[in-house]
Amino acid sequence: MVTGGAGYIGSHTAKELARAGFEPIVFDNFSQGHRWAVKRGPVVEADLGDIAAISRAVVDYRIEAVIHFAANAYVGESMEHPRKYMRDNIVNTLNLLTALLDSGVKRIIFSSSCTTYGVPESLPIAEHHPQRPVNPYGESKLFIERTLHWYGSAYGLQWMVLRYFNAAGADPEGELGEHHDPETHLIPLVLQTALGQRRELQVYGVDYGTSDGTAVRDYIHVTDLAKAHSRSLEHLLAGGESTALNLGTGHGHSVREVIRCAEKVAAKVIPVRECPRRAGDPPVLVADARKAASVLNWCPLHSDIETIVRTAWDWHRKH
Repeated sequence: MVTGGAGYIGSHTAKELARAGFEPIVFDNFSQGHRWAVKRGPVVEADLGDIAAISRAVVDYRIEAVIHFAANAYVGESMEHPRKYMRDNIVNTLNLLTALLDSGVKRIIFSSSCTTYGVPESLPIAEHHPQRPVNPYGESKLFIERTLHWYGSAYGLQWMVLRYFNAAGADPEGELGEHHDPETHLIPLVLQTALGQRRELQVYGVDYGTSDGTAVRDYIHVTDLAKAHSRSLEHLLAGGESTALNLGTGHGHSVREVIRCAEKVAAKVIPVRECPRRAGDPPVLVADARKAASVLNWCPLHSDIETIVRTAWDWHRKH
């Protein structure tokens, strides 16, 4: 069962699961996901606030494992509405875990985030880095990570925690892509500006201590993320140990580098307006992803910045 399977990463993962021989059951309330993004497997339209609906889906479809994406994921919004994040990201996940354990399902892969680390003390960021979130979104993810640890100890729950860095790009075959409302991610914002859907791109912070003054992030192609989820499921089904893994490339790209790449791919000049830094934005976030390579035999195959931007551009132009 893929909670949030109609969303950006969830839909790409459902496609990868089907390719790997699994049957994805999409569980989504469609508050943020898209019906056009559900291409494979049955759909259960329900909310994680409804434990009975979760339990029915688990029994009806003989669920063996869950990949849990469903969550709110806007850092700024979490600062303004922490109650929403604690309810949807924590309480609803506890509902899910209750339904799973009561039904005898003991395998879950959890969509976590590099925001659990807070402001990095060292780079690249390894899994043993201290976790000190600086916003309610990161705090909600960390709470569930800790819950999985204790549930594993007490109830025998097998879990994988996957801490994403910056998910980006689109399905290379053109079926799926990224669409959020509101959109907050850099690459789709850049491409919307290139398409004339935005007058200009706002760049927040040009005075960081980086090579060109703009923030640096580790961009990972959504297809590579999907593959990591499929490999994580195989790992748990084979009796592999529960663990937390970073998903990134180990290489960072600045905002200006991404803009230059998009201008090359789109063959257009992208108008930019420089703005002050946003509170809580670290200068650099780059993953140490060697553990994922070791545990899952996984490495990113589509995550060079030009492939990321080009696949996203192809999808945005068509949609």
